[in-house]
Amino acid sequence: MHIVIEVNAAEALSEVFGAMNQNIRSIEESFDVSIEPSKEGIVVAGEIPAAVKKSASLVRRLIEIQSHGQTINPQLTSYLSSAVRDEDGEASTFEPNSICLTAKGKPISTKTAGQKRYVEAIRKNDVTFAIGPAGTGKTYLAVALAVRAFRQHEVDRIILTRPAVEAGEKLGFLPGDLQTKVDPYMRPLYDALQEMLGAELYLKNMEKGLIEVSPLAYMRGRTLDNSFIILDEAQNTTAEQMKMFLTRIGFGSKVVVTGDQTQMDLDPKQRSGLREARRILRGIDGLGFIELNASDVVRNPMVQKIIEAYERFDKKEAKNRKQH
Repeated sequence: MHIVIEVNAAEALSEVFGAMNQNIRSIEESFDVSIEPSKEGIVVAGEIPAAVKKSASLVRRLIEIQSHGQTINPQLTSYLSSAVRDEDGEASTFEPNSICLTAKGKPISTKTAGQKRYVEAIRKNDVTFAIGPAGTGKTYLAVALAVRAFRQHEVDRIILTRPAVEAGEKLGFLPGDLQTKVDPYMRPLYDALQEMLGAELYLKNMEKGLIEVSPLAYMRGRTLDNSFIILDEAQNTTAEQMKMFLTRIGFGSKVVVTGDQTQMDLDPKQRSGLREARRILRGIDGLGFIELNASDVVRNPMVQKIIEAYERFDKKEAKNRKQH
């Protein structure tokens, strides 16, 4: 069986296929079909009619996405292929939406349905909690939205903070003053801001105090008005620190709290501020919780497999503990 899909422009055809046909490779592998360009357009062929129809539908989605000005890449086609194969209705109808441009003009867009829900939640709520594994874009997308709001003069300042909790090492043993010691914890935030603003503009706004990247402890006693505030690595906040941070929110501010509960470095005796916030704060108007998972990972595909393996292991361990 085969289906012919018309394509209006050669440019669109080239965009959908990508260099060396890498964009449509995941569709062919997922559904055991062949997808080839022809004079009539794009030919999808295979032995199983249902697979051919699904593949053709997916190719049409890519053409539609391309017509809206979005970039087609292997990550997107792989994500949509998995969504259609697994019959995930939300993910299979996903279309990226642009947030802002980096300093070099590269568009930053959502890459999964979960990321899209996350961005919409931030725009809708005053306070948004994003909980999920590494690689789901929690921090990066929050910084992108903060930069966009700053450029459009919706906020006066960007404030990024993290708890300086050691992952197996002690700060006291590191050389240098306090700022030198905590800088490595802030590095992912510095990097994201520099990529989006450019090094020169980033440093200029840092000097003016319009952009601040600092440890969570520096937030105590302050009230933060007209700011876009991001608390990263929130799984490492204590219950007291989380309450302190959330009560810093002033007028005209937007807050995003991100965390991965599988990578906690707190002392086991300490209460997790993130876990406690999930229990206490649900249902408050203007405050939203977004859960991201392995399907939202946009790093190397191996990262998604590793996260899924850990999730299976954790579920098995939890089940064994209940039985004993």
